[in-house]
Amino acid sequence: MDIYPVLQYRDAHAAIDWLERAFGFERNALHDGPDGSVAHAELRHGDGMVMLGSTPSDGGRFGDHSGQEWTYLVVEDPDAHFERARAAGAEIVKELTDQDYGSRDYSACDPEGNLWSFGSYRPATSG
Repeated sequence: MDIYPVLQYRDAHAAIDWLERAFGFERNALHDGPDGSVAHAELRHGDGMVMLGSTPSDGGRFGDHSGQEWTYLVVEDPDAHFERARAAGAEIVKELTDQDYGSRDYSACDPEGNLWSFGSYRPATSG
């Protein structure tokens, strides 16, 4: 099974630009809706991807859920990634820290309050 986190943003276009600048995402796909909102977008980071779109003006089938997600991404160089995010103005909510279980990681919020954690910990997979 492949897993792709999906997030909603009030201003998805601004979120995409910010996620590219602050966290190093690369745009894989962007489909605008007829009203200029983001109907569907895909942002790649290494081998992983997140999907996102605009929060529907009518609340849509899931209501307004922007700013309530938490996503973890593995990065090769947590120190460099941390400095990039800080330089782009990311709100750092957990400083870069070495963990007891071997990870080096930090957490930051995007402009709409979603929490992003980046670190060196890669969960073991079986199979």
